[in-house]
Amino acid sequence: MFTGIVEEVGTVVVREDQADAARLQIRARKVLEDVALGDSIAVNGVCLTVTGVTNDTFTVDVVAETLARTSLGGAGAVNLERAVTPATRLGGHLVQGHVDGVGTLLERGEDAVVRVGTPPELAPYLVEKGSVTVDGISLTVVEAAADSFTVALIPTTLARTTLGRTAVGDPVNLEVDIVAKYVERLMMSTG
Repeated sequence: MFTGIVEEVGTVVVREDQADAARLQIRARKVLEDVALGDSIAVNGVCLTVTGVTNDTFTVDVVAETLARTSLGGAGAVNLERAVTPATRLGGHLVQGHVDGVGTLLERGEDAVVRVGTPPELAPYLVEKGSVTVDGISLTVVEAAADSFTVALIPTTLARTTLGRTAVGDPVNLEVDIVAKYVERLMMSTG
């Protein structure tokens, strides 16, 4: 479980393709302070297991399913967050690190408002003032449309995450609020 509060931006320094997976070596600093083999780290919003650690990198294995359903395949700079602990403040919202789909940065507007294109199956889960995770960043939806949504980015988010340099047309990982998915499932089973 994560909060969507990015701790640092790391860099994928090695991608080793395997038969049906890839191994990524990621340069970082902050998330390495107390990392151990088997720990979970959200990489651009994708919960991955640490399989190796050096002084300035950690390694994760990414299966074909994850590569197909996320934007990790072409990642360079990545948002990083360690899993929450019982003593962690929940400053964002509850994030699982299970990407629901890949969207596209469509537009950068005034006042750091960005529009993200949404796969149609995710649109029902996005509501004005609701939570969404974009590349692992907990954000509040400003406007929700049938095929896109907007979020406003504060200067800190622009400076401390990859969204400050994500270009129009770039893919982004999306995770909708888990509560909305549970409510939908409950409604389907009682209806």
